[in-house]
Amino acid sequence: MGADAASRRLAPSRVVAPVLLDTTVLIDLLRGRQGARTRLTSLRDAGDAAYVCAVNVEETVRGLRRREHAAASTLFAGLRIARLSAAEGWQAGEWRRDFAARGRTLAQADCLVAAAALSLGGRLATGNPKDFPMRGIAVEHWPAGD
Repeated sequence: MGADAASRRLAPSRVVAPVLLDTTVLIDLLRGRQGARTRLTSLRDAGDAAYVCAVNVEETVRGLRRREHAAASTLFAGLRIARLSAAEGWQAGEWRRDFAARGRTLAQADCLVAAAALSLGGRLATGNPKDFPMRGIAVEHWPAGD
């Protein structure tokens, strides 16, 4: 075995940390906003993996301009998909119920997105951090429009 092969074998493997991109981030990426592009590049350079869930896809597609369809397809093809199962639905329902009991209404979509992020390890990038007050979610503020 050569020195190059040995150094590759002994080099620590990169730890991939998942981060779920909220719809605000996806829109900024589609609209070519440099701040979002820079943050996504930094995320990938750090070895982190970008995810979306079905809710983000639906919200993004719903607001697409006709000329953005191809770019959106390309964007989603380059991202991993976080599954939404009964467990995520259960968690989202608990959050909505618990916050409502304290007088705060949370959107169903936001709770499902947060549950998907939690199932990945709890990291979420969004332009609207106030929409994600749930415990266990590490919210990264990617200011919308940057």
